[in-house]
Amino acid sequence: MQRYKCIISYDGSNFSGYQVQPKKRTVQKEFEAVLAKMHKDKPVLVSGSGRTDAGVHAKGQVIHFDSPLPIPKEKWLLALNSMLPKDMAVLSVEKVSPSFHARFDAIGKEYRYFLYLSSTRDPFQRNYAYHYPYALNLERMQEASRHFLGTFDFTSFCSAKTEVEDKVRTIEALDITVEGKVLTFRFVGNGFLYNMVRILVGTLLEVGSGERRPSEIAEILAKRDRRFAGKTAPAQGLYLWKVIYE
Repeated sequence: MQRYKCIISYDGSNFSGYQVQPKKRTVQKEFEAVLAKMHKDKPVLVSGSGRTDAGVHAKGQVIHFDSPLPIPKEKWLLALNSMLPKDMAVLSVEKVSPSFHARFDAIGKEYRYFLYLSSTRDPFQRNYAYHYPYALNLERMQEASRHFLGTFDFTSFCSAKTEVEDKVRTIEALDITVEGKVLTFRFVGNGFLYNMVRILVGTLLEVGSGERRPSEIAEILAKRDRRFAGKTAPAQGLYLWKVIYE
C-alpha cells in the first residue's frame, strides 16, 4: 500500500464545500468517486488539509490517500485529471511515507481574499471576487491589520459554531494590496478557525469604510466575543492558496 500526496485546485462555485455531506456535491465526494472507479468500486478514503465552505475556492488544497495500484505518479496525474469534473484539477502527485497526513503535518496555510473595486459589477467576477462598490481607506486598513500580527485568542473572529476549544492562532503575515480594480488580502498563519479569514476581512472593511477605528482591533481581540467583530465577508472572494509543510 502506497500513500500519495496531491495538490489540487477547484472552483468552489458549485460545491457545497470540501467535506462529504449527505445528498450534496462536495470536493471530497467527487474525488473519492473517481478513486472508487479506479479501484473497481472499492472505497478509498481521501483526507484533506482542512475544510473549505460552500463557494470557497482552492488554488493549493492538499489531500492524501492510500492505494495498492502499481501506477507511476505521472500516470496518476493523467488518470485523475481525465476523470475528475472540469471544476477540479490535480496539480501534482507524489509518493509520501505512510506516516504523512495532509492535515496533521501542516504547519501553516496561506489564504487570499479578493475584492472587485468598481461602481459597476462585472458579471464575470461574481463567483471569484466580492464586488465592493464603496470607497475604502487603504492606509486605515493597513494600520488596523498590524494589530492581527502575532499570537492571539481569535474567539472574536471565528464563527460561533466553531467546535474547537483552543482558539489561539498565530498570524505571521497580513498584506493588503491593490492592483487595478482588484484589492487582495493575503493571510499567512499557523492555522485558521471556522470563518476566521472572512470575519477578519469583514472587520477590516468596516475600518476602511470609516465605521471603525484601526485601534478597535486590539479591543475586539481582548473581548473574545464574536458579537464585537465585523460581518462575515461573502464566500466567493476566498481562496485557500497554499498549505505549508516542513
